[in-house]
Amino acid sequence: MRKKTERPKPTALAKAVELLAGQEHSKRRLTEKLRIRGYEEEEIDGAVERLEEKHYLDDEAACARAYQRFYEDGAMSCRQIEQKLLSRGFPPALVRASAPQDSDRDEREKKAALRSLQGKFHGPSRLEKMKQFLYRRGFSYGVCDSAVEAFLEENPEFRMEETDSYEE
Repeated sequence: MRKKTERPKPTALAKAVELLAGQEHSKRRLTEKLRIRGYEEEEIDGAVERLEEKHYLDDEAACARAYQRFYEDGAMSCRQIEQKLLSRGFPPALVRASAPQDSDRDEREKKAALRSLQGKFHGPSRLEKMKQFLYRRGFSYGVCDSAVEAFLEENPEFRMEETDSYEE
């Protein structure tokens, strides 16, 4: 039987490059991952500095690319995109600055909301339930209203009559 030999622990720089090869990370997220893996602060700082020098780690560019990718996908509200990027460790000011200055942003939001409704609702549902679903995903009240109305125009059979009294 062959003995399993332990490989030496890679340097923080090598591990950081490995992590970045799998997925783009913010500086904060990469630092956290290296810290969790037991690397010393000095080694982490050196690795991050080296990656920034070589332009392998650039929060501004990474945040802008991620925002654009989610925005073009059209499945999330702008608020959802911003929350997702914040949870990935990008600074709030950078996330806000990465938002596209689109003149048709309201129309894009309505299309994204409509797409969300189409993915969730496949039968009769209450109007308020649909609006709440969208609002929890970061869409504005106006977008929620217009998207639900458009959805029900396309799918009139999904409209559930609202009742004033509760049945017991």
